[in-house]
Amino acid sequence: MNILIIGAGDIGFQLSKQLSRQKHDITMIEADQQKMMRASEQLDAIVIAGNGGSYRTLEEAQLQKMGIVAAMTDRDEVNLMACRLAKRSGVPTTIARVRHPQYTTPDFILSPDELGTDLIIHPEKETADAVLHLIHQSCAAYAIELDNGKIDVLGVHLEQNSPLLDIPLMDLIQKYGDPPMRIVAIDRNYHTIIPGGDDKLIYGDEVFVICDPEYTPTFISLAGKKDRPMRNVMILGGGLIGQFIATSLAPKANVKIVETDMEKAQKLADSIPRALIINGDGTDFDLLESEGLNDMDAFVAVTGNDEVNIITTLLAQHANVPRSIALVNKREYISIAPKLGVDATVSKQSLAVNSVRRYIQQQQVATIANIPSGDTQIIEYITQAGCKITRQPLKDINFPDNAIMGGILRNDKLIIPKGDTQVQAEDKVVIFTLPQTMSKVDKLFSQERSLISQILPL
Repeated sequence: MNILIIGAGDIGFQLSKQLSRQKHDITMIEADQQKMMRASEQLDAIVIAGNGGSYRTLEEAQLQKMGIVAAMTDRDEVNLMACRLAKRSGVPTTIARVRHPQYTTPDFILSPDELGTDLIIHPEKETADAVLHLIHQSCAAYAIELDNGKIDVLGVHLEQNSPLLDIPLMDLIQKYGDPPMRIVAIDRNYHTIIPGGDDKLIYGDEVFVICDPEYTPTFISLAGKKDRPMRNVMILGGGLIGQFIATSLAPKANVKIVETDMEKAQKLADSIPRALIINGDGTDFDLLESEGLNDMDAFVAVTGNDEVNIITTLLAQHANVPRSIALVNKREYISIAPKLGVDATVSKQSLAVNSVRRYIQQQQVATIANIPSGDTQIIEYITQAGCKITRQPLKDINFPDNAIMGGILRNDKLIIPKGDTQVQAEDKVVIFTLPQTMSKVDKLFSQERSLISQILPL
């Protein structure tokens, strides 16, 4: 498919990289000379210099030949204008990134059709929602919901007092009465394992599970952890992400925001009166201590600087803050942050790219996500009639190594699959897989040809 991506910043760059690996033909438009050169040198894409909101530039990019236009700059007006021009030119699918929340409110004066957008993504809001979910799941290093909360996917570090340790997984199933959850991946010594029935868990493992939400508190307890209320939260960074988090938490928690810019701090004080705004350098440990860092239940670093976010969350952990979360966008940092001891991370870039990819593949895929600490992909397939996975029970299917079926959502009910389970058309099937096995998994969910070309982690 011909896809035009407008903007070669972090989000546009990674989106282009992922979609080109899926054998799409990518054209990019970028106004910044440095970003344009980087994209030209490192991506398999045609890169055009210019303003993505200019019809002349869009024509130069052969707009009429495009199947999808994804406008990913950090300027709302450019993205929305590009999408509107694309729609008027007959482009079937248009996707716009926006920063200002007004465009996604139900009472906004223009509808998505009038804006010319099929999908509006708001990376800052999605990132804030991911942080809030991690705050509420205070014992999990990784936490996402699938299908509007019908399935929990959790990553939890096992404590020394966990009764799950040193017992084969097949025996754990019998011991706990076939619980509505499945351990689908283990991160051990910086290596991701797709487990089998003979594998055992050891102290310090980070285990990833598919879980019925009603069973989640039980699993947290079995991991040796105890959820605690998040009554006092400190947020480093008063940008859009920090504002969304603070606005959500302020009615029910004591919130402090540390912001270096005086003018922004004053605006925050006016817009979020229930939060305490501190104007100062968030890397100054003495400042953080004087403002009560040691009394916090959670510390969240969401500045635009990955290094600052990682360092300050480590400082928070040094101060024995129970929960620390860092915004990390650089790909090389996403994988090493857990190894440095960062409690939990979120990536605005990854969330945005996955949202676009999921929309593009919405007939076949409900969810695309990846585990920050490793290469493991989470794919939720929408099973099509006649595909190979539906033709016989799972015990008779040659399911590939380094992949595992975590759960099946059928009629809004989570099923933990067994050998005699048979997948049905319209089931949503959650698969954990390493990249090298992706093509084999893809074939099981295909009919005559691959529904998904290779999906690689961000």
